[in-house]
Amino acid sequence: QVRLVESGGGLVQAGGSLRLSCAASGGTRNKYAMGWFRQAPGKEREFVTAISRSDNTLDYSDSVIGRFTISRDNAKTTVHLQMNSLKPEDTAVYYCAAHDDVLMGRRADRIVYWGQGTQVTVSS
Repeated sequence: QVRLVESGGGLVQAGGSLRLSCAASGGTRNKYAMGWFRQAPGKEREFVTAISRSDNTLDYSDSVIGRFTISRDNAKTTVHLQMNSLKPEDTAVYYCAAHDDVLMGRRADRIVYWGQGTQVTVSS
């Protein structure tokens, strides 16, 4: 069983930056692609970014490419999301996800392991 715990959310002004982290425990090391989804009020959970099992493939949604960066530490226990040039439309609960495959894909319904979510609010 994989346990994911997010941290780093908060309130920031438009144009600012935040860094989210997701600490993973349990499961089998080096087995999971990991990434982030987000869900704004009244909207479906949407894909943001993912890093492949081997860390050699990164995937970003069009809405965040060039502004957000995903990375994973060498121990492969923590995934980070650096968010720059934040916009009010980035406001959402951000969820860390782990997927038992080489690639995560972009479908939330394929994800088994989720964190509890962390709120990101960007004021205009």
